Amino acid sequence: MRVTPSAMRRPSLDHTRLDGLTGGWRVEILDSTPSTNAELATRARSGEEPGLVITTEHQTAGRGRLDRGWTTPARSALTVSALLRPDPSIPVERWPWLPLMTGVAVASTLRRKGYAAGLKWPNDVLIEGRKVCGILIERIESSEGAAAVIGFGLNTSLTREELPIETATSLELESGAPVDRTEMLVALLEELAAAYEVWGSDSTELARRYRELSVTVGEQVRAELPGGEAWEGVATEIDDFGRLVIATDAGPRVVGAGDVIHARLRPRP
Repeated sequence: MRVTPSAMRRPSLDHTRLDGLTGGWRVEILDSTPSTNAELATRARSGEEPGLVITTEHQTAGRGRLDRGWTTPARSALTVSALLRPDPSIPVERWPWLPLMTGVAVASTLRRKGYAAGLKWPNDVLIEGRKVCGILIERIESSEGAAAVIGFGLNTSLTREELPIETATSLELESGAPVDRTEMLVALLEELAAAYEVWGSDSTELARRYRELSVTVGEQVRAELPGGEAWEGVATEIDDFGRLVIATDAGPRVVGAGDVIHARLRPRP
């Protein structure tokens, strides 16, 4: 196998810097796996304690929203799944906020690192209109109660030629500088722990943070719904249940699930 210059400059995660993290996280690094979410879901069904984080140097069969498949070159991204077991007293109506909560954590981390990150509803993280991170949350039922597998894939050093779609990007493309994946993972997990605490105690505050990061509100959008119907109009707000409200010619429409396309999402020139 020919080793490319891109592969040579992509170091592995440093496990010594991932020990003893705040928030109770326990990080396990796999050299390769088809899907970190699938691996962690299996552990969750077997009674794994919350706080386990599985990441990999190379995910070979990732799965995103709407069952879209994706893969990336080894060590070119942060592919991460974290296990949470929410308190049973938290209303089930709060669960749809978990993917949005994860988007808040990722976008907030990137902003602190100097990236102009924002959230495309429901939970894609964009930089200047280009997707840099996707998020997938799965609810797992087990004898210990319901668990949440929080999965996200953040493009760190993908080159333009390696991008899966024209409207994607990577942190290195945006900044022009190498990204320390270990440092970024530490920061992301710290922010995820803080966002999870807010999710469990103050849904109003989480909604406020999400709205501040939203790049969908105010945009002309097309919502493609699971049943095949599509609505077009201006996204006007995110309601208290995390749903997108769209002003259409037929009146306001509320979207709880579906694929939302921004009219102004643009490919890299």
